[in-house]
Amino acid sequence: MKPVRILCPTGHLSFTPLEKDSFLLGCQEKPDFIIADAGSCDMGPRPLGADQHVSLESWQRHDLEVMLLQSRKLGVPMVVGSASDTGTDRGVDQFVALIRDIAAEHRLAPFKLAAIYAEQSIDELKRKVAAGARIEGLDGRADADLAVLNRTTRVVAVMNAEPIRAALAAGADVVVAGRSSDCALFAAPLLNAGFAPAIAYYTGKLMECASFCCEPYMGKESILGEVEADAVRVTAMHPGQRCTPASLGSHAMYERTNPYREDVAGGWVDMTNCRYEQVETKTTRASGAVFHATPTCKVKLEGAGIVGERRLAVVGIRDPNTIALIDKAIAWAKGKIVERFGPIGLTAEGGYDVFYHLYGRNAVMKELDPAPALAPHELGIVVEAVHRDGKSAAEIAALAARNLFYARLPETKGTAGAAALMSDEILIGEAAYEWTLNHVIEVKNPMELFRTRFHTIEGARLKEAV
Repeated sequence: MKPVRILCPTGHLSFTPLEKDSFLLGCQEKPDFIIADAGSCDMGPRPLGADQHVSLESWQRHDLEVMLLQSRKLGVPMVVGSASDTGTDRGVDQFVALIRDIAAEHRLAPFKLAAIYAEQSIDELKRKVAAGARIEGLDGRADADLAVLNRTTRVVAVMNAEPIRAALAAGADVVVAGRSSDCALFAAPLLNAGFAPAIAYYTGKLMECASFCCEPYMGKESILGEVEADAVRVTAMHPGQRCTPASLGSHAMYERTNPYREDVAGGWVDMTNCRYEQVETKTTRASGAVFHATPTCKVKLEGAGIVGERRLAVVGIRDPNTIALIDKAIAWAKGKIVERFGPIGLTAEGGYDVFYHLYGRNAVMKELDPAPALAPHELGIVVEAVHRDGKSAAEIAALAARNLFYARLPETKGTAGAAALMSDEILIGEAAYEWTLNHVIEVKNPMELFRTRFHTIEGARLKEAV
């Protein structure tokens, strides 16, 4: 079987711009495909629920332009998945429009583009649930019912390799896909070339984040994967990076609940007995993955819904006594909020919530932080208030922050106040959203939730028309 070479320039297209130099070095190696993921659920539910991209459009254009020009120059397909961060229909259309503009600007020869849409109709999901379909919860979530769907404003399905395979088989030179499994982007052309699912999906798992699988750590640099019948050789393109057994093996465990398992629609990759071997200074060969097909095909659904308006205040605390008693100070401040607004908590009928993010003490991991308790000499506190009404959210944030200044602590004798407000203004944040769907739905055909539209992009003609 002829080896297939895949060049991956970035683990998240346009989250920050990709590094062009190592990408161009990779292009000199004559890849057969240029592939990049462009989205994630890592940013939280707001971008999906609000249908907004978090990557600047100028950065999106930069990365797409770098990739498109080289893919057309080399005459090899380019695949981008989870378009515009969340993979909604708007995101796909946005990337298609950017590619049209880039093609016109550079007078590119005509090429065929496949746009694959992954957004789902909430009304259709409601009809399925009403008819008895199960939308099965993941990670301890209950199955989705009509109440959950009523709280949901936008849903995408996470496509496996099949829609991308079909687009490439139909002659697409460029594939812009909606929400996609990261590893499916890489598996699609390999499956079309006759490779087994084990090595196809395993390659995707190793390559999905580009230079994250190399050392020393560098983001946004390119890697090259050369896929053999049952193994893949991964090479760092940046002159200062190497792909080593340690770096590649550790990346295989990245973002896994089970470090040896990668689930895809229709099966899973078992990485328990994988082997990593340094074959050249910058290259590691990986092999040994096993694919287990499942009796049914279940496609993941991601959904988000709006919770309320967000308002923020920033407070700094330097007083060592208040830092030592910060939990008491927060409890006192919350008590004053309850006196005015009633019990804290959001419900289907309304309510509000308030959070104190203590930067300097477990602000990132909260109760999951394994580090022992420390005694910081300063605390930065971000107060976050959520209410369906923005004016009420601002009042709650102000009261929550300012009452740290007035907190009545029996151990404190001073009257000067122990909290420094960064500013007396209340900051307006984006609306708050929640994840409503982290679920799977069984399908008879892995293609049935996705729609593909083909375009012929004629860059020179578009330029002349303008």
